[in-house]
Amino acid sequence: MLIHLWGDRYPSDEVRAAFPEVDFVHVRPEGPVADDVAGEACFTQAASTENLGEVLDRGVRWVHALGHGVDHFPLDQLGDRVLTAARGANAAPIAEWVVAMLLTAVKQLPDRWVTEPPERWVLADLGGLDDATVAFVGLGSINAAAAERLRPFGCRMVAATRTGGPSPVDGVEVTTDVRAAVADADHVVVAAPLTPATASMFDDDLFAAMKPGAHLVNVARGGLVDQDALRRALDSGHLGLASLDVCDPEPLPAGHWLYDHPRVRLSPHVSWSGPGALDRLLDSFTANLRRWIDGDPLLDVVDVEAGY
Repeated sequence: MLIHLWGDRYPSDEVRAAFPEVDFVHVRPEGPVADDVAGEACFTQAASTENLGEVLDRGVRWVHALGHGVDHFPLDQLGDRVLTAARGANAAPIAEWVVAMLLTAVKQLPDRWVTEPPERWVLADLGGLDDATVAFVGLGSINAAAAERLRPFGCRMVAATRTGGPSPVDGVEVTTDVRAAVADADHVVVAAPLTPATASMFDDDLFAAMKPGAHLVNVARGGLVDQDALRRALDSGHLGLASLDVCDPEPLPAGHWLYDHPRVRLSPHVSWSGPGALDRLLDSFTANLRRWIDGDPLLDVVDVEAGY
């Protein structure tokens, strides 16, 4: 039996037909759990629910979280259960968003569009990505996908990672020193997990270590950035631009300074979106369900101690 707390879209008729041996039981995320509900697997959102603890006590041995990150999931409730996530399911659209932000920054879009005769034609001070330095903070599926897409542009690319292991993408230098990685970077792309060790890692000191005029791109979690320090770096002009798909909190309340700061481009956590994006998230669970039934190792297992 499968216990699942996610919405009514899953499972589809096709999934039910593919797993005739599985009894899919939908459990609402709030309220008491029926006495006859029990199962080995739980498919749920990547966050706490009102009755998650009760569900887990009904025989669950494997939990799959519908999301890339698990920083909102109550890891302390897992015990010895296995947790997997939809890691990398939508790395491609997020990487495309990153490339779009870099290109619009260097090509000064949309500011360069004209709706009346401009002061001058032909000449402009546009930048480019050829020979630009891009620093990646984290080199998981998202930043690896971004690096693959940036290779044809001729960028120099460096990544700061926790382990310093070899890059999965040719042409990316790797270091464990984040300050060294960002020091000469024209663009800094943040796609690291939010953990106690990385919370507010972009503080006054790290912003000061960045190249004057640099461009910060955050597609991970707002909590990685100290937003007060971000504002100081932007107001001083030391940080040239911040392209943010995430912030803290979310949703961001009306009147927040991030909405109207001239050096901020903010989108409402939509970089993952694209054709088939939700289906890919669901498919990540379906693929692991087959592996669970067949006794094969699960994919994208979360290191609970590390927090991602």
